[in-house]
Amino acid sequence: MTRRIKKVAIIGSGIMGSGIACHFANIGVEVLLLDIVPRELNDKEKAKGLTLEDKVVRNRLVNDALTASLKSKPSPIYSKKFADRITTGNLEDDLHKIKDVDWIMEVVVERLDIKQSVFEKVEKYRTPGTIISSNTSGIPIKFMNEGRSEDFRKHFAVTHFFNPPRYLKLFEVVPGPDCKPEIVDFLMDYGSKFLGKTSVLAKDTPAFIGNRIGIFGIQSLFHQVKELGLTIEEVDKLTGPVIGRPKSATFRTVDVVGLDTLVHVANGIYENCPDDEAHELFKLPDFINTMMENKWLGSKTKQGFYKKSVNAEGKKEILSLDLDTMEYRSKKRAKFATLELTKTIDKPIDRFKVLVGGKDKAGEFYRKNFAAMFAYVQNRIPEISDELYRIDDAMKAGFGWENGPFEIWDAVGLEKGIELMKAEGKEPAAWISEMVSKGETSFYTIKEGATYYYDVTQKGQVKKPGQDSFIILDNIRKTKEVFKNSGVVIEDLGDGILNCEFQSKMNTIGGDVLAGLNKAVDLAEKDFQGLVIGNQGANFSVGANIGMIFMMAVEQEYDELNMAIKYFQDTMMRMRYSSIPTIAAPHGMTLGGGCELSLHADKVVAAAETYIGLVEFGVGVIPGGGGSKEMALRAQDLFHQGDVQLNVLQEHFLTIGMAKVATSAYEAFDFNLLQKGKDVVVVNKDRQIAEAKKHALLLAEAGYTQPVKRKDILVLGKQALGMFLVGTDAMNASKYISEHDQKIANKLAYVMAGGDLSEPTKVTEQYLLDIEREAFLSLTTERKTLERIQHMLKTGKPLRN
Repeated sequence: MTRRIKKVAIIGSGIMGSGIACHFANIGVEVLLLDIVPRELNDKEKAKGLTLEDKVVRNRLVNDALTASLKSKPSPIYSKKFADRITTGNLEDDLHKIKDVDWIMEVVVERLDIKQSVFEKVEKYRTPGTIISSNTSGIPIKFMNEGRSEDFRKHFAVTHFFNPPRYLKLFEVVPGPDCKPEIVDFLMDYGSKFLGKTSVLAKDTPAFIGNRIGIFGIQSLFHQVKELGLTIEEVDKLTGPVIGRPKSATFRTVDVVGLDTLVHVANGIYENCPDDEAHELFKLPDFINTMMENKWLGSKTKQGFYKKSVNAEGKKEILSLDLDTMEYRSKKRAKFATLELTKTIDKPIDRFKVLVGGKDKAGEFYRKNFAAMFAYVQNRIPEISDELYRIDDAMKAGFGWENGPFEIWDAVGLEKGIELMKAEGKEPAAWISEMVSKGETSFYTIKEGATYYYDVTQKGQVKKPGQDSFIILDNIRKTKEVFKNSGVVIEDLGDGILNCEFQSKMNTIGGDVLAGLNKAVDLAEKDFQGLVIGNQGANFSVGANIGMIFMMAVEQEYDELNMAIKYFQDTMMRMRYSSIPTIAAPHGMTLGGGCELSLHADKVVAAAETYIGLVEFGVGVIPGGGGSKEMALRAQDLFHQGDVQLNVLQEHFLTIGMAKVATSAYEAFDFNLLQKGKDVVVVNKDRQIAEAKKHALLLAEAGYTQPVKRKDILVLGKQALGMFLVGTDAMNASKYISEHDQKIANKLAYVMAGGDLSEPTKVTEQYLLDIEREAFLSLTTERKTLERIQHMLKTGKPLRN
């Protein structure tokens, strides 16, 4: 039987319930969101003369919760329009509606008695065969199953999302003892394919996989911080981006999540895992108990390990908690010689050998930290998972680690990891010793572009399942490389499709990247059928290399700068007018030049989490790589008769002028940065390159023909230019924009109007590109523009004059 999920019911509308409801709405599923009926009126309801029988009162809790969720930042929903897919109700009036849904998910408070009560009510209306799941983070399934029917038990599992559900990729599937294998397989596949998650099969053990390992890691640090005499700033410096972890690192992450949440999970593990060899580690240190007593829980109580404050001069500053005095003090800068040694090493995975060899306190910290982690994860097999890769997948997807524990162990070296453990009085597990005796030297290997892992039961390397729908560039780069320079690597994806992968810092677009793009088109036109421009870094591209632009402008090398901008424009047009289909695969930050590249591809296969926009105004210029031209072109393609033409052009003008950045790929359609009917969105980023390859093949096999260059772009000339100039003058007069902002806006207006032509005229793309480039170059002669670029280079943030 093929199972389709058209409608789901979410019971419980708290932060998690509403967030999960929004994410199902994100992927096009109809949602019924239910919660309890209030037992008393609030003041507003009393003032209006309402009663407990009024529907608006009966649905107040669920509606307030959903409204709060939709207003939260970052947003739980791809587009505000998608909220219409959610219908709200209450458990007394609307529970019968669950008979028509395909999946019922319980997301109520973590109390067994309440969950059992909900399940008892659900059984009265649930249609047999409907999937039923719980988002519990640790209540054993056998207790939740008590008293339930056979059909309920056969279709029941835990489906554990991490908060926030839209952004964190971990989706733990924990089958009940009676759950049918086909239900488990369905949930694993649905999580990956439809919800865009990393589905991880977990056993029904306390805290499952992600929280069991993650809370161990945090608790281990809580104990080490005092033992090694480290400050919280030093720990966050050592456990952040330098080792491929989020910027929030350890203590800032706890503040964001909430200390009470962490304590709840840690206490649960301590109480329910008496045989865990690290049992005592889950005991809370004294400073945590003090913080709990003081309600220093983090962001939710305005103070935790860090606290925002205003100093004597009236400036905002962030204070840090001194764990010895339990008083807040000014933040101290953390610096270690060992970290300095890693500055030239781009990838975190390549830094670990250097870090554990450090001669200072940082080196000691890493040796102790990794020894503890290696010892702990080795002993969780087979307790929490039979396969080691599931532990790595859970930590990467749930906690934002770039590399999981066993991948880090591989990076350090199997034998070196054992040596670190023994130095801390910890012995390798029997299966590790057996692995070494068999001559195995790593937990993972790459063969023919696929990842293999050491399987404990089969005592050898086994292919990791689920890879057939993915293309992992790290796995194929060495063997499938066709061309390489300092800016790009071009790989053969097979079936006649090439991929051009940016390799520059932050994937910025400079001369080498442009040369690589041109080379990729050359190679594809000669010997291949299509080209994908995609990478699997943190972001697609943050834009052009503004450092290069700044240096040329400062040195007044305007001829060279003109040539560089024209080279950028010509490369974008080469992508559009090549004889092979070009597919852009943007994800994450896709700004400035990265956006312009996407605008010029034949098709965009965007990850849902794509934050795309033309942001050049922030550095005092207009889009100069074809972006201004393209927005004028896209506006005219939507033109209708009458005044609507000006309105459409103005909307596209404001997209650039306000430096709008879409908060999702779906919102990018609203800005016409992605085009309906042409571009597509992929929810699971891991599938993006493979999906882009499919679309390149489809276009090629459909008989792709090189497009004819556009000569029919209708520009409105003085009619539009006058409207724009009046608008910018009014905004400057009202002090909404500075004189420099007005100057930038007027330059953009000139380009998008097609100049000061006396009447609407059809022009070529090259005509628009030429006036775009002229406007861009004229702005680089402005002192305030150079100040903005310099500020951006120093701080990474735009400067407003």
